Amino acid sequence: MRIIDLRSDTVTKPTPAMRRAMAEAEVGDDVYSEDPTVHRLEALAAEMLGLEAGLFMPSGTMTNQVALMLHLQRGQEVIAPKGAHIYEYEPGSLSVLAGGMIRLVEAPYGVPDPEAVRSAIHTSPHQAPTGLIALENTHNSAGGTVVPLEAGRAIQQVAEEAGLPTHLDGARLFNAATALGVAPAELAKGFRTVSICLSKGLGAPVGSVLLMPKDYRAEAWRYRKMLGGGMRQAGVLAAAGILALTEGPKGLVRDHQMARALAEGLLRMQVEVDLDSVQTNMVYAHVPHAADFVERLRQAGVLANAMGSRVRFVTHRDLADEDIPAALERIESALHVV
Repeated sequence: MRIIDLRSDTVTKPTPAMRRAMAEAEVGDDVYSEDPTVHRLEALAAEMLGLEAGLFMPSGTMTNQVALMLHLQRGQEVIAPKGAHIYEYEPGSLSVLAGGMIRLVEAPYGVPDPEAVRSAIHTSPHQAPTGLIALENTHNSAGGTVVPLEAGRAIQQVAEEAGLPTHLDGARLFNAATALGVAPAELAKGFRTVSICLSKGLGAPVGSVLLMPKDYRAEAWRYRKMLGGGMRQAGVLAAAGILALTEGPKGLVRDHQMARALAEGLLRMQVEVDLDSVQTNMVYAHVPHAADFVERLRQAGVLANAMGSRVRFVTHRDLADEDIPAALERIESALHVV
C-alpha cells in the first residue's frame, strides 16, 4: 500500500537535480565566509526578496530567533498575531534567547486589525515596552492563510508611526506570493527583516535564509554563531537551496489546487472545513477525537497531524496526481470505523 504523507510540506525529498547540484557544489568553510555556493544562495535570496543581505541558517526557528535578537532589548515585547509560529512552535526561545515577551492580538485568518495592533503598543514605564511588530505569511495555524498586501502595508504604517521595526516570518512566503499572483519581493517590501524557509514547499532538504539590511549582517552572524548555526562546507546544502528558490515556486500552484480538491472532498463527506481558510497548501479539518482519527488514518496509509481538536493536511510536490483521490477514499473509510 502506498503511504500518502500529508503531515507537512517538510517531508519532501530533494529532486535528482538537487542531489546532483549538492554532489557537484563548489564549497569552502562558511564559518570563515569562504563558501562560494552559500554566498550565491544568500545573494540570490536577497535579490529575490528585495533586501540588501542574506544569511543562511539551518532552520526557520533559528532565522526567526536571530531576527528577534537583532530587534529586541531584554524585557521588551513583540506584537504578533494569535497563533504565530514564534509563539506556538518555537518553544520559549523568545524569552530564553532574546529576553523578550510576546503580546498576541486577534488575527482572523491570520490578519490582525491595524487598530488592534496600535492598541497593543506599550510605551508606559509601568509596562513592558513594545520593541517589534511581527507578522506571519502564510499563517500556519490559521490554515495556511495569506496576509494581503494592503493589510501588511497598513500594519507597517502603524509600526512606522510608532517608530518600531517589523519582522516577517515568511516561512511559506512563496506560497503567499503564488496565491496573490505577485512577486515575493512585493510581500517582503517594507519589513526590516524577513525569514524564508527553503525546506517546505520549495523542496530543499535543509535551510532557511534571514534577509536584512546589510549593516545588520555582522551582528546576525554573531548571533548565528552563538546559537550553534555556523556550518562548515555548507555549500552542499546551499546548492539545493538555490534550486529551491529558482525551481521550487513553479510547483506551488499545483500544491494549492490539491489542497482545494482535498478540502472540497472532505466537505462532501460532511467533514467540517472552513473553505475560506484554504488559501494555499493546508487544510484543517474539525474531527471528533482528532488524535484517534489520525491513528486510524495512519493504519489506512494516510499520514496527517492532529493539532488539538483539528487535523491538519498539507499538500506538497512529492504527492502524485492520484494521491488526493486515494486519500479521500481512505479518509471516508476511516470516518466510518467505530
